[in-house]
Amino acid sequence: MKDSPGVFDLLGVLAYAELSAFARMTDDAAALAPSLADRAALSELAVAEYEHFRLLRDQLAELGADPERAMAPFVEPLDAWHAQTAPSDWLQALVKAYVGEGIAFDFYREAAKRLDPSIAKLVDVVSADEGRSQFAVERVRAALKADPAASGRLALWARRLVGEALSQGQRVAAARPELARMLVEGADDQAEISRMFARLTEEHGKRMAALGL
Repeated sequence: MKDSPGVFDLLGVLAYAELSAFARMTDDAAALAPSLADRAALSELAVAEYEHFRLLRDQLAELGADPERAMAPFVEPLDAWHAQTAPSDWLQALVKAYVGEGIAFDFYREAAKRLDPSIAKLVDVVSADEGRSQFAVERVRAALKADPAASGRLALWARRLVGEALSQGQRVAAARPELARMLVEGADDQAEISRMFARLTEEHGKRMAALGL
């Protein structure tokens, strides 16, 4: 159902994820970008995140939900994740934008698979890469070529991002059972759930490999 509590929760968490990503990318572009070209590139990605937020906000309103109310349960856990994973330099910011955001959107796409096709399509649109991978991969790989010793530090950072993301995800799932149920609804058995997590792990591994980590 388009107007089920789980759908409102999914669109609400996505909307706030996009809004907060816009704010964080804007801050990182201003504070950490080593050049004006890099600042402009990350700012363009931030603008794309804001456009995604607008799409989700409008869809919630169209379904009869209050967008602010739909986002409210996710403000604290997502803000906490951002606070706990604030990058200290440009390379950490790029890895966070690519790896941290990537695994989160993988979960959202999994949750949307069994929804009304129009909602699933919207989730695919707003979780699209928007050039994030090429931008991050090119710059991180170039930095690692210049300083191979940075690889270990960034690999540890990526693992921390994923660990914090999973921890916050568990908090959200416990607080919003309708959203958690969407991840496993329709799964025939534990084997399907295991396959889902295998897909998530595989996608994360591909991103790490792409970065050279």
